[in-house]
Amino acid sequence: MDVRKFFRSFKYAIEGIRQVMAEQNFRFDLMVAFIVIVAGAFTGLSKIEWMILVMVITIMLSLEMINTAIERVVDLASPEKHPLAKAAKDISAGAVFVFACASVIIGILIFLPKWINLWI
Repeated sequence: MDVRKFFRSFKYAIEGIRQVMAEQNFRFDLMVAFIVIVAGAFTGLSKIEWMILVMVITIMLSLEMINTAIERVVDLASPEKHPLAKAAKDISAGAVFVFACASVIIGILIFLPKWINLWI
């Protein structure tokens, strides 16, 4: 194994994270993740609930990064408008939206019962 090449890959990954930080949707997802983590800290989640939230947050951020990568590759391959390029970008964005909806449902299933118990 080439150790220099291995550590260089971390540099590329960090550069990718730096680039995606310029994306509005990614920054929004980070803000929501921060709010969820703070809410979880005050709610008293179980270890399993924390593991689920960390997985959901990680998958959401990763999907947003994949969506951004797909959009950039499509823009490179098809600088002019093309129905297939639009479809690829729309489908990629749709995948993010589907998981975002699932994330909200998961959040409701985790937080709502605990918050209701505080009021009962």
